[in-house]
This record gives sequence, structure tokens and C-alpha cells, in this order.
Amino acid sequence: MLGRNLVFIILVIVSSSIHSQESANLDGPKGRFQDDLISKLEGTWRLTRKIRGTEVENSVSATWVLNHQFLQIHMKDVKNPPAYEAIVLVGYIHSSRQYVAHWCDTYGGKFSAIGTGLRSGNSVEFRFAYPDGPFFNTFTWSPDQNQWVMRLESQDSTGTRTLFAIDTLDRAQ
Repeated sequence: MLGRNLVFIILVIVSSSIHSQESANLDGPKGRFQDDLISKLEGTWRLTRKIRGTEVENSVSATWVLNHQFLQIHMKDVKNPPAYEAIVLVGYIHSSRQYVAHWCDTYGGKFSAIGTGLRSGNSVEFRFAYPDGPFFNTFTWSPDQNQWVMRLESQDSTGTRTLFAIDTLDRAQ
């Protein structure tokens, strides 16, 4: 009995070590970010944002960039000139199994941020650390509606989350 348990423990350790080495080899210029969920964002979208009692519309295009390491999401207000514009690079860290989002927008460098997240089903919740508390942006794919919903929330010092905005992305015609 002790021999079987020892063999099992050794197999788990060796298997885990091999997986860690394989994951580490995927990080870097020879790896590619292949993801069945995030790849559904590729293409052209119409974004409707409900924010603080108002509704705005953005055009969105998402394409693979930097040797397929990131999906670049370009959001732009449809107004001319645009009131808001963002470029978001979504990637993946194979060794830690975390998604990463680099968010840059018209608020400038001071408010640009890097968020990390984990996948749960058809969702990835990105957590961005800001001096006044964390901010969450949860990307959720709804296959029945063929749309994405992004829920943006701030969190106060007690851990209570407050809705900032809801973004709904529908395929552009």
C-alpha cells in the first residue's frame, strides 16, 4: 500500500513538473496565444455602453497582433470627434494560467493599467489595481445571443462592488 502511494505521488510530481516546463516554453516569442474563448472577440463589433444613466455607442475592432501574442481591441466612440477611445491588448501568461489586459485610453498614461484574470466558463474577470481600490472588468461570452457583455465595477475598502458600466458587444453589420 505504501509503495502504491509513493508511486502515485512521484507520478503527480513528475507530471506537474512536465506541465510547468511545457507552459513556460509557450511564454516568449515562440509561443502563440490560442484561446477558444478570447478568439470569439476577433472581428468588428458595435458596443453599447450603459454608464451612469446614459447610453453611448462605440465601434470595436479586434485583431491578433504581435505574433499572435495579443488580441488588440480598439474601441472608439462613434461621435466625431470621439469622446472616448481605448486600445486594449489581451494576452495570456501560460506559466501562471492567467489572462492579462493592457488598457490604454484617452485618459492617458496616469490611468493606463494592467489587469490580470482567470477564466471561469465563458467569462474572464480582469482585476486592475488602482490606488483608490481595485477595478474589475468581466468579459462574458453569451453564445446564445452571439454577443459579449463586459461588466465594469469598482470596489471600495469594505469589498463592496459598485457598477460603473455595462458594455454589450453585438456583431457589426
